Amino acid sequence: MFNGTVPAAPFSFTPGVRRGLARTGVIATPHGPIRTPAFIPVGTKATVKALLPEATAALGAQAVLANAYHLYLQPGADIVDAAGGLGAFMHWPGPTFTDSGGFQVMSLGVGFKKVLAMASDGVTSDDVIAPGHDRLAHVDDDGVGFISHLDGSRHRFTPESSMAVQHQLGADIIFAFDECTTLMNTRDYQERSVARTAAWARRCLAAHAELTEQRSHRPYQALFGVVQGAQYEDLRRAAARDLGGLPFDGYGIGGALEKAQLGTIVGWVSEALPEDRPRHLLGIGEPDDLFAGVAAGADTFDCVMPSRVARNGAILHHDGRYNIATAANRRAFEPLDAECDCYTCAHYTRAYLHHLAKADEIAGHTLATIHNVRFLVRLVDRMREALEAGDFDALREEFLGRYGARRRAAGR
Repeated sequence: MFNGTVPAAPFSFTPGVRRGLARTGVIATPHGPIRTPAFIPVGTKATVKALLPEATAALGAQAVLANAYHLYLQPGADIVDAAGGLGAFMHWPGPTFTDSGGFQVMSLGVGFKKVLAMASDGVTSDDVIAPGHDRLAHVDDDGVGFISHLDGSRHRFTPESSMAVQHQLGADIIFAFDECTTLMNTRDYQERSVARTAAWARRCLAAHAELTEQRSHRPYQALFGVVQGAQYEDLRRAAARDLGGLPFDGYGIGGALEKAQLGTIVGWVSEALPEDRPRHLLGIGEPDDLFAGVAAGADTFDCVMPSRVARNGAILHHDGRYNIATAANRRAFEPLDAECDCYTCAHYTRAYLHHLAKADEIAGHTLATIHNVRFLVRLVDRMREALEAGDFDALREEFLGRYGARRRAAGR
């Protein structure tokens, strides 16, 4: 049981303007500040897919988030440590995050990817597994045993080993090891999982304090606790109050939730967490979800969505997402989005990206990713500016009115 305090560190959060639950602020890290709200691009394996770190920085990204599970398996946390940590390894000069690996252990272990939804028939279970998949992860009160999706080798994550891996990876902001459930798990299981995550949180704090002292030659790493509880108000609020009373540097909001409930659930958590520490909403990137998260008090966000859909030809646009590979774009000698200020929109046409998509050229992935990442980074920057100016509600109404009101003709 952890009874001490986390050592003093060059990490802080300074709240700024507040509008209801929504707020601005500045997170100070050893590798520079993050002005919030902010969208954090995901570089799962120490790279934002299809982009050089220099390009990611040029898009206005203030930080990047990598994944502890994937980097543990390949190339190994010890190699990243020997390189000087995540930022040095990937030649990224700014702040870095790593998640704990808990989501990947669960999602890959039971065959689910991004969507952690309710079964179509509404049936819940204590033992959830995706149809057609073998169970690759087994949770117990000590940790999670899992089989690598790369080579079938056996591994185990505990709160202590997750902290050890993340300290070797050396990100500025790391997350406590948690159990991520699905909406198909029963209420009873969700209760037991929240209790398990709380116990793991205390073990993470103890291991983090020990490792921080041992690795004093490295910059301080801020540890965020993760609030779970699915869609149950009492579980979410209780988890937030419990973790909020512990000496975490900030908090992640994770787990299973339906899109329609996102703002409500984040609001419950924000109301219960300390005001003087940042809140990170894990794995959220759709524009309407970003608006809901900001309005409900979340400060930072990460998601693979902009780069993932770019590789499939999906382009984010102020009038809604469209597919560059459709015939309507074959002779469209115009930018992907005339209102976007990214490098791709300044220099390339839809017709050219249509050609690259049809030819399956890698440059098409890069150009589409540049646009999509910039689109979301800029959108959340605009939310921050609107909060400062008192215009957030007007921006939300104007943007979502266009983004969701009409479909692009012929897939554009």
